[in-house]
Amino acid sequence: MLLFRCVYHPVVALAALLALSSCAVGPDYVPPQPPQSAAYTADGDTGPHGGQVVSVGHEPESAWWRSFRSSSLDRVMTQALQSNNSLEEAQATLARAGEELRAVTGEALWPQVTLDGSAGRQKFGVAELGPDVTIPAFTAYTLGPRISYLLDFAGGERRAVERQGALAQSERYRYDAARLALTGQVMDQALVLASAREQLAVLEDIIADDRKNEELVEISRKAGAATETDVLSSRSQLASDQALLPPLRQQLSVAEHALALLVGQSPANWQPPPFALTSFTLPEHLPLRLPSELARVRPDIQAAEAQVHTATAAIGVATAQLYPSLTLSADSVQESLTVGSLFESSSHTFDFGAHLTAPIFNGGSLLAQKRAAEQACRAALAHYRQVVLAAFAQVADVLKALEHDAQQVEAQQHALDTAQESLRLARLSYGAGNIGVLQVLDAERLSNQARLGLAQARIRRYQDTALLYLALGGGQPQATEATAAR
Repeated sequence: MLLFRCVYHPVVALAALLALSSCAVGPDYVPPQPPQSAAYTADGDTGPHGGQVVSVGHEPESAWWRSFRSSSLDRVMTQALQSNNSLEEAQATLARAGEELRAVTGEALWPQVTLDGSAGRQKFGVAELGPDVTIPAFTAYTLGPRISYLLDFAGGERRAVERQGALAQSERYRYDAARLALTGQVMDQALVLASAREQLAVLEDIIADDRKNEELVEISRKAGAATETDVLSSRSQLASDQALLPPLRQQLSVAEHALALLVGQSPANWQPPPFALTSFTLPEHLPLRLPSELARVRPDIQAAEAQVHTATAAIGVATAQLYPSLTLSADSVQESLTVGSLFESSSHTFDFGAHLTAPIFNGGSLLAQKRAAEQACRAALAHYRQVVLAAFAQVADVLKALEHDAQQVEAQQHALDTAQESLRLARLSYGAGNIGVLQVLDAERLSNQARLGLAQARIRRYQDTALLYLALGGGQPQATEATAAR
């Protein structure tokens, strides 16, 4: 027997029923409101600091790192955006979320059409046909389409699509956050390289001075103007300064290897440019988004908001489980008894049916699931508020850090000027025989410490400036640029 399942008039009926699903249970999503704040710090101080001016209400440029005017940094950043494996993983996760959304949408909102087919041997017994009727065994075939559609009266399916859409949106923001984090890591490692080289250059000058001092003290000892203790003191100073070199060289190597990893290369096959502090320009004009604007563009805040949307839709999904569900199906049958008459002698039948399922008793599990979804939404809201507050606090920290960095650079520069003048006078006094070599060595030590302190203060100012761009969410749009870079 061959059965062909075809659909004629039921298709029209089902198409009309698609319009019946117009309501959805559960709360409609309303975007949460971030804390109302006009400033990031209690004193609202965003004035100029050491030559840097903060422009309130201004947006960072899309490629924020270009504010530092380093062509070498631009090249490394472009390579990282194109080749970083973690970013590619985040992009693939984002693409997967999009495909899962399409899958859920197609399954939940559209009729499902399948093609059914079967073949088998059949034989009727005497009890079925009677003693005077005999039908030999025959082969039966069935083939044809079947259509079914779940009437989403309660809106649970649409809430499921909404939830999947919010999850996809969350993955997009996580991708943006991953990209922003990558640019920050590249910038940070480039500045670490510049800092290490700056401090190594200062130390090498210091060690050169130590060697000269050691020679001078040895000459003075031979002339009877210095003691063996003075010689040992000069040697001790040289050894102490030389001991500072290996940690800085290690810091330099680690930063080089970290940059290679960020651009998707092996440290054996890739070397970063020779970053130096002079290869960067400290931005004079710094942007500062308003707090209300920051909550709409910073990726981690957007991801937290998408999680609130996901949790809200999940309440609707759980609520819909409390209502009946109705599935419509339709088919028609064309059958033939023999292989030879497969497309000839046939008879037609038609089927149209509905399947209703309604919860009656489940031990309270469905209500518990609904309450659990409501608590999950409450947790997502609390998490969102915490993420917003943490973002505001981070911007406030960086603004204060920039203020203190400017003060620190000024103080270190003054300390260096004073120490160098003191060292000059100490050397003159030592040459005139008024003081001993230990006093000169102490003056040199203070001068050297001031030189290193100034180098560290300057690089910290660059790092905090970069951190401000990151705390503000970087430049927009992010996902578009990253996709274009690939």
